[in-house]
Amino acid sequence: MAPAEKVKLGLERKLKEVSDAPAGFGFFVSLHDFVEYIESAPSFAPFFSGKKKGSQASKLSLRYSVMKQVYQGIEDIGGHGAKDLGHDRYVAIHELTSIKNKDVSENNSFWKRRELLRKVAGETYETLQSYLSKRKRK
Repeated sequence: MAPAEKVKLGLERKLKEVSDAPAGFGFFVSLHDFVEYIESAPSFAPFFSGKKKGSQASKLSLRYSVMKQVYQGIEDIGGHGAKDLGHDRYVAIHELTSIKNKDVSENNSFWKRRELLRKVAGETYETLQSYLSKRKRK
């Protein structure tokens, strides 16, 4: 199997985990794993490094940044973050910890956006699949 096909299958598997995860902390963990897969796949590095105005990467970056906040928050909860994290990261830790403890409300920004994040994961998947297909043809 070609490396691009392996990446596509892996990305599809991670999206399925996000899509199938019930609302709760497990959903955010699956979102973390989805972003981690994207960030660790060398095939996507050129996509995210080309930030020309109007490019797919620049359109995706705003929505993708929220998923990256979830990713970083899960990392920080696990104690993998730096000591001085900054306000935004502490807020992410607080909100994700609340979700983990099943203390959820619509005041929690991550909880409020959970279905939007699921949709953004699907859009990210479609964009990256398209990118891999175009790259393969070159």
